[in-house]
Amino acid sequence: MRSDVIAVTTQTVPGYRIVKVHGIVHGLTARTRGLGGKIVGGLQSIVGGEVSAFTKEIDKAKDEALKRLMEQAREIGASAVVGVDFETTEVFESVVLVAVYGTAVTIEPE
Repeated sequence: MRSDVIAVTTQTVPGYRIVKVHGIVHGLTARTRGLGGKIVGGLQSIVGGEVSAFTKEIDKAKDEALKRLMEQAREIGASAVVGVDFETTEVFESVVLVAVYGTAVTIEPE
């Protein structure tokens, strides 16, 4: 088995075939901005355009959720996760939940 898990949004990994399906895996993280980020975000929202302070936090959350998904897949012996999809939702004021899920599989070169 590879030391790194491959994660793809497609149902297959080019050049590989799926030899075992392990099941659904997921990664979750809830993030909020600190006081400084809220102030910067508030000022940016007055001016208009992208709120970069918030974008950076969402990007960190996405990376953290994906890392957790890949760790879970590795723990159950998978070498890849296919059909990866991200979802975001606001759960409390200023708290965003990022969820990523997919199907853990074992792959081998064709």
